[in-house]
Amino acid sequence: MDISTYSREQLVDLCKVADQAERYDEVVKWMNIVVTKNADLSSEERTLLSVAYKNIVAIRRTAHKAISSVLAKSDNEMKKNEANAYLERIEDDLKDRCDKALDLVTEHLIPNAKNDETKVFYLKMVGDYRRYLAEAYGMKPAKREEAMQASEKAYLDATELAKNLPPTNSIRLGLALNFSVFYYEIKNAPSDAISLAKSAFENAVEHVEGMPQDELKESLLIVQLLRDNLTLWTSEADNDDEDDGGNAD
Repeated sequence: MDISTYSREQLVDLCKVADQAERYDEVVKWMNIVVTKNADLSSEERTLLSVAYKNIVAIRRTAHKAISSVLAKSDNEMKKNEANAYLERIEDDLKDRCDKALDLVTEHLIPNAKNDETKVFYLKMVGDYRRYLAEAYGMKPAKREEAMQASEKAYLDATELAKNLPPTNSIRLGLALNFSVFYYEIKNAPSDAISLAKSAFENAVEHVEGMPQDELKESLLIVQLLRDNLTLWTSEADNDDEDDGGNAD
């Protein structure tokens, strides 16, 4: 199949099929071509791109956490050396995928975003992928700090723009959800996490009545995740609860 001859519409249709088949690497590959053809993506196209990147990165985040857990529990030096070498490979792979997503968003998508909602969506992506890198750099303080600062800046910039969106807007809510997880899991600032999540939750609940039905379901799902995190973070359970972190979209 000669993808170079495909129109934008054909590429997007192909991405939808690949998305249904959970072939996310192909969705990313083809959506990258769509972006270079025209960086002004529709809401559906943005979702295709972000979901695909999220899934291919999620696999590597899970692997990184699993190997890190093996390292933490092992007393065998040989096994630890092997695990460390493998962890480096996974970290490099994770960084490569995150960097590609960040390059696409910062070089093409943000400069061509035409409204605040779209800019918030892309700035949130920058915050998310910098957060993933900070998460992976747990044993590299300088790199972790650099990624953490970049993540927080993107989230703060997005939060400022998101003030122009309704409190029930799903993109604004998703931003608050992920930013609060950043504060809790990455910056180790639970009070900031709780304050942010609580404010977003209460504002959304106050304005949810009268929302259009087609927007209500997605927003309520994120409101539920905010509430679940607040319940977890404010509970007086044992320290194992804190290790569970929180939900992000």
